[in-house]
Parts: sequence; C-alpha cells; structure tokens
Amino acid sequence: MPHRIALVFVLAAGCALAKEKAAKEKPGWQHEYAEVNGVRLHYVTAGKGPLIIFLHGFPEFWYEWKDQLPEFAKDHRAVAPDMRGYNLSEKPAGVDHYQMKDLVEDVRALAEHLGYKKFVLVAHDWGGGAAWSFAIAHPEYLEKLIIINCPHPAILARELAENPAQQKASLYMLLFRSPQAEQTLSANNYAGLVEGVLGDGLKSGAFAEADKQAYIAAWSQPGALTGGLNYYRAANLGPPSPDFPAAPPADPANMVVKVPTLVIWGEKDTALLTGNLDGMDKFVPDLTIKRIPDGSHWVIHEKPALVNGYIREFIR
Repeated sequence: MPHRIALVFVLAAGCALAKEKAAKEKPGWQHEYAEVNGVRLHYVTAGKGPLIIFLHGFPEFWYEWKDQLPEFAKDHRAVAPDMRGYNLSEKPAGVDHYQMKDLVEDVRALAEHLGYKKFVLVAHDWGGGAAWSFAIAHPEYLEKLIIINCPHPAILARELAENPAQQKASLYMLLFRSPQAEQTLSANNYAGLVEGVLGDGLKSGAFAEADKQAYIAAWSQPGALTGGLNYYRAANLGPPSPDFPAAPPADPANMVVKVPTLVIWGEKDTALLTGNLDGMDKFVPDLTIKRIPDGSHWVIHEKPALVNGYIREFIR
C-alpha cells in the first residue's frame, strides 16, 4: 500500500508539472530540485552567468516570474523556486516550520547549493518578506535587492499598529490565519483566488486559460494551500484583534538593510497601502523607489516590461 500511495503522489506531481509546461514556458527552462535546510525545494532555472533569484508571494508559485525568467536569463542564471509549502516543493507539517528564520535559511542554502556566494535577489509579497529579512541577516550575500509591493517589516508593523486604513485593508490576514481559511479559499475550485490573482489579467489578456489551469494545479497540490497560509500563521501577521493580538515589535536597530535596494510599488495596491513607503529610507539608507501609479499589487503581471526595465536599470 505505501508503494501505491507513493506512485499516486508521483503521478499527481507529474500531472501538475505537465500542466505548467503547457502554459507559457520558454525553451531552456529546466525544472530541478535541491535538498536544502531540511526540505526539498523545486525550482526553475534558465540562462548562465551571475545568479539572480526570484521569490514569489502568496498565493503564487515559481510561475509568477514567467515574464522575468526569459529577460534575465539573457545574461544571468535566473532561478525561481517554489518556496517551502508551495506547489512542487516540500510542505512540512506544522506551523513552526514556516517561521521567517526558516525562509531566510532556505534562500541562503539554495544559493550555496547553486554554487554562488553573491547574487541579486528579487521578490514580491511574502517572497519580499523573506527577502527583506534575508538582506538584514545576510547582506554579504547580496549584490542588489529588489522588492515589489512588500513593506519593510518595521514599516508594516508600524502601519498595522497605527494606521486605521492599513488595519482595515489587512483584515483578510485574520481570515488567512483562521482554521476556516483552507475551506474558504478552495471553494468552487479556488474561485476566490482565481478572481483575486488572475481576474483582471484574464480579462485583459495578460493571462490565458492555460495560465489559470497552471495556478489551479499548483493550489491543488496536497498541502499546498495550508503551506502558503502557514506563513501568515507562523508570523502572527495581521491587524490587532481580541482573538489575534499583534506580535511584539522588533528592535528597529536590528532592522537596517545595508544593501542597495530598489522598491517597485503599484500604488493601486488595496492590500498594502502606500503609507508603507513612508519612512522606509530610515531603515534602507541606499534606497531607490519606483512608483507605478496605475499598477496594483499584481503589477508584475500587469506591466512586466516596465517592471523588467526598472530591474534591468537598477542592476546594470
């Protein structure tokens, strides 16, 4: 019986991989695995040269970077992992395995596995949370840091504690931390996630039906939805409430980013408001901010050429 269960798991993973390859993949993209920091991480790699790593957010997976991999594989080794808990990467059981220290070590260990001691790190949303923390903990590894619509952790803590507009915008985090989150988000074949992440893109043509099916296949991997939600649960992230008290603030003196940093921000983000940009220079001395007035939280998909151009200009 265990062999039959293992065979079913392998076939399911292969099926999901086939669906991904049916979407907008490019020649030269390779799917590989790395055993790092006690977990097996799946990643896609393309190109040769200096390393550039792309970290996705919730509820995406490596495929978030489908429009960046071809561009930066021209002169880099471009790598986009499924972060722990997502898609084809391992999904450790238990919230404790999704603490920020584990996410940071996953990035460091993956870079070491790939044979690099220095690289460029690009990240969005929860990937950005891990990237900020990585830059604070390991500045010696980074040439440049690029963050897309993710606040510096000290700024987000301030906004959640003091800004009523951000508190209201972040109420969804309380749902994501609740026991009902999986059932709610998976209802009607993940209809809420499809609309939230892909809805506008499907209407505008930025996403095709094959892209939608690739996302649903990733969300449908056993344990994947719980893995992604455990990031919120482990971080105790969200506005203060009687049921979910705020986590104690970190010492600002330990939150300085000593790496040249580009922040790209879609100003129409309804989840993470532009107040998260205020005062960021206090924590990031070498800071460049590029605002995109008509971009949302999903600006990577809405304006890939513009995002790529800003990244290219910054790392040149």
